Amino acid sequence: MGKLTGQENMEPAMIDHSEGSGSIKWLLLLAFLLVGVAVALVVFKGEIGGQIQLVFLSVLAGLGILSLLGFAVGLIQLGNPAPAPHLTRQFVDSMNEGILVCDGKDRLVYANTEYARLTGAEDASAIRSIERSFAGEPDAAEAIYRLSEAVRSGRPALEEFRLFKAPSGGGDDEHETQARWFRIRVRKMQDIGVSGKVEDLFVWQVSDITRDRERQENIFQELQLAINYLDHAPAGFFSAEPDGRVIYMNATLADWLGYDLAQFEPRQLNLNELVPGDGTALLEAANSAPGMPKTEMIDLDLVKSNGQSLPVRLMHRVPMASDGTPGASRTLVLNRSPGEDISEELRVAEVRFARFFNNTPIAIAALTGDGRVLRTNAPFARMFKAEVPTEQGVQEGESEEKTPSILNLVAEKDQENLTAAIEMALQGQSNILPVECLLAEDKNRTVRFFLSGVEDSEGDDEQIIVYALETTEQRALEEQFSQSQKMQAVGQLAGGVAHDFNNVLTAIIGFSDLLLTSHRPSDPAFQDIMNIKQNANRAASLVRQLLAFSRRQTLRPQVLALGDVLADLSILLDRLLGEKVDLDLVHGRDLWPVKADLNQLEQVIVNLAVNARDAMPDGGHLTIQTRNMGKDEAEEMPYKQLETADYVLLEVVDSGTGIPADIRDKIFEPFFSTKDVGKGTGLGLSTVYGIIKQTGGFIFLESEMGQGTTFRIFLPRYVEEAKAITIDAAATDDPEQQALEVAADEAGKEVVSEAPPAVTDLTGNATILLVEDEEAVRAFAARALASRGYQVYEAGSGAEALELIHEIDEPIDLVVSDVVMPEMDGPTMLGELRKIRPELKVIFMSGYAEEAFRKNLPDNEEFGFLPKPFSLKQLATKIKEMLDDA
Repeated sequence: MGKLTGQENMEPAMIDHSEGSGSIKWLLLLAFLLVGVAVALVVFKGEIGGQIQLVFLSVLAGLGILSLLGFAVGLIQLGNPAPAPHLTRQFVDSMNEGILVCDGKDRLVYANTEYARLTGAEDASAIRSIERSFAGEPDAAEAIYRLSEAVRSGRPALEEFRLFKAPSGGGDDEHETQARWFRIRVRKMQDIGVSGKVEDLFVWQVSDITRDRERQENIFQELQLAINYLDHAPAGFFSAEPDGRVIYMNATLADWLGYDLAQFEPRQLNLNELVPGDGTALLEAANSAPGMPKTEMIDLDLVKSNGQSLPVRLMHRVPMASDGTPGASRTLVLNRSPGEDISEELRVAEVRFARFFNNTPIAIAALTGDGRVLRTNAPFARMFKAEVPTEQGVQEGESEEKTPSILNLVAEKDQENLTAAIEMALQGQSNILPVECLLAEDKNRTVRFFLSGVEDSEGDDEQIIVYALETTEQRALEEQFSQSQKMQAVGQLAGGVAHDFNNVLTAIIGFSDLLLTSHRPSDPAFQDIMNIKQNANRAASLVRQLLAFSRRQTLRPQVLALGDVLADLSILLDRLLGEKVDLDLVHGRDLWPVKADLNQLEQVIVNLAVNARDAMPDGGHLTIQTRNMGKDEAEEMPYKQLETADYVLLEVVDSGTGIPADIRDKIFEPFFSTKDVGKGTGLGLSTVYGIIKQTGGFIFLESEMGQGTTFRIFLPRYVEEAKAITIDAAATDDPEQQALEVAADEAGKEVVSEAPPAVTDLTGNATILLVEDEEAVRAFAARALASRGYQVYEAGSGAEALELIHEIDEPIDLVVSDVVMPEMDGPTMLGELRKIRPELKVIFMSGYAEEAFRKNLPDNEEFGFLPKPFSLKQLATKIKEMLDDA
């Protein structure tokens, strides 16, 4: 069983059954063998047997004598010999925690001296297992049970428990009243015994952690005292994470702000709720400062729970983690309310200045002579979002190299101009021109700097005051206004050219019709005349596109269901797009009605679809989708020109090559095209732009190279009470046919549409006064009407027409007049004619829209309208209809 040896028969105490049992077995076997031999000799008879018995007895006697001598001198000992000391055993014996090894039947295999001491065992025979030592204690029973169950299932386990008396092991310590803490670990291991069989052993480690727990309790008590001191300190304190969530607030600050500290939960309160306006930008600037942490002094107002302001001074510090990320802040709060400062007047002045300084919408900073930023207000810190000092400036002992230069905050190309302005401020010059700069961190933002020099006061490095205004939105509006003016100027030019060109085309088309009436289709010249007329019609379609861009074409708006319009167009679109492009129409549910010109709206969709097809030469996917968009959603859209209203949104999305950023602002300009020469007029998107704007809608473009293009069209929702859209456009004689002709011209395909019922008899015998300043147009119209049997009188201006109407003896049945003429235009002439002949019928001819001159006429004035250019048949038909409409 082992034994106790050493000092005072107590150390080291060890139980070890691992050695000595093999020698006892061999001795017992030898003894049994000798006893057997003796019995055999007794049974054996004869002379030889007696002699052998005498020899055997002599040997036994000799062995006995030798054993007595060996025992006397110490060569032979009773019991198992002490095993030779082993390094592992010596190491385990010297450990400061108890070690106990048991087999699967809970029999003790090994125990070191510390285990005997912890369990109160006086000798080896008193050492007990863990269960017997601790399980009898109510405070430890459950923990020991959990450990036993865990180790039997093959899992290591650890438990800690407290006993108010020594473990059940005997000794005087059983009656101790001082609590002791124990930590017990157990694990399973395997050992190969003497027989070579693998055995399961359980290793128990017992530690007395009473001193550790006492030390922890002392530290906790000291921490509680420190928290109590901090809570009732005469200054406020809070800590916030980098995202602004407050994780701690002391009782003093909670009392100042009116919060119940008992109900305060970490991370439920945010700095935005405590610091109003841009004040958080000053704290964020401190959070973003790299390198060694520094303490910032910030004067601002905090918001109480009742909404009132509390003027404070913050001493703000943000520690940095090992990876360079900011940690939770440590912020000391000094109350600057009335009665808190020694000097009341100074306090009031400082608080007032801090409020003005941080709440002004202008960013302000103080600079040194070399451009370093000494202090800023909150808007400056928010504007640049970089490492900038607060209004309290560079702290004492801080390296000047760590303070940023204002030159580093702007783009490199603008640093030279800003440097020159700084030099002028240092020289004391006044009226320094502001400097416009791009920000270094965001080249899309612009800032205008105003600089002024200040006298260098003693002990202060401030030499320049800089005021910064962000002009990003202003620049964008200026560019938009400039673009709008350019588009308007181009539109006026295009409209003027289109008007004059319409007169030329009217003459060409008219005289071609006159020639065709005198030539048979079999004549050689017939085909040439047809080619002249066809090219004139083609030129007329280009003129209509110019008028659409300048918003001077005639529109005939009607209430439309956009889903039905797309459904009717689907067959035409499939044919235009071809087999390589997949078309997907997505109709929104319960679409609101819109009011627009059906033919012009179809032209918009066709033009956008054809452009999308050209952007996908290898094929792709085109999606046309619609949906309703309410006022709230429209207000959140990123388009500044978009007015807040209800819209029906039409999106044309392709998967093409995209539009480069440098030409996106030009695609709606007339004659601008990315196609090769001869493959496009550059009027497709300008026509789309003009039609949408004239309808009262908006069109915007979004594109990314290689990702495709999206056109978004916002059409105003139509309601019955709404007024009709004001039209300012130029006209076509048959808008549906012309829109389809434009689509066919863009797609290179022939489109056939249903023509309105034709008037069979175009002859007449009425008297017509023809007023036209363009001689070629007047000549064609006069010949055309005369050939149909009409009596025609010609006048070159409105004034001449008024004189002529007095000279004509027979009554005038109809006046056909141009609108824009020298001396007197058509509307003015009509007003004078009404004084003489109130019942006189009038037809106006114009290349501009009907509404362009209707505003110059009385509201109830009735007249016919014939848009230029027109053909002989269209002229005769319009006059016949006007005369028959009695």
